Amino acid sequence: MKPLVSIIMGSTSDLPVMEEAAKVLNELRIPFEINALSAHRTPDKVADFAKSACDRGVRVMIAGAGGAAHLPGVIAALTTLPVIGVPIKASISIDGWDSILSILQMPPGIPVATVGLDAARNAGILAAQILATGDPEIMEKVKNLKAGLADKIVQANEELKKIKYEYKVD
Repeated sequence: MKPLVSIIMGSTSDLPVMEEAAKVLNELRIPFEINALSAHRTPDKVADFAKSACDRGVRVMIAGAGGAAHLPGVIAALTTLPVIGVPIKASISIDGWDSILSILQMPPGIPVATVGLDAARNAGILAAQILATGDPEIMEKVKNLKAGLADKIVQANEELKKIKYEYKVD
């Protein structure tokens, strides 16, 4: 089985955030790989990895990074595959804003689709949606996932009806 999605993080300290992308891809039964690669500490390995991704069967890349957060942009500069950036509020981060802006403000010609701070689950869903444009089976899985989200809100409202307050009007 070849990976369709590649999840990359700057270091394993990013795993608590990035594993949310892995969980959603696993839930949708979409093959993926997961690696730690640093744009600053292992730039040659990052270049080789990004340049070979398409040949390995990868169709979408998710790259998470904190602080200066160069990894998603470097990956995007080295591949023609879609790259989804996940800004991470790291211990060295300036409240996450440095990561957000580093990933969001890419130069013309090097796009990175950027999700919210620590929003790797959304990155996994977006990767699935990108793949779904050319795969009816994945499209059905994404539709079911979205329907499940709606069901959760319906159920939440049923639970809220059970909460009683003296002045609450139902």
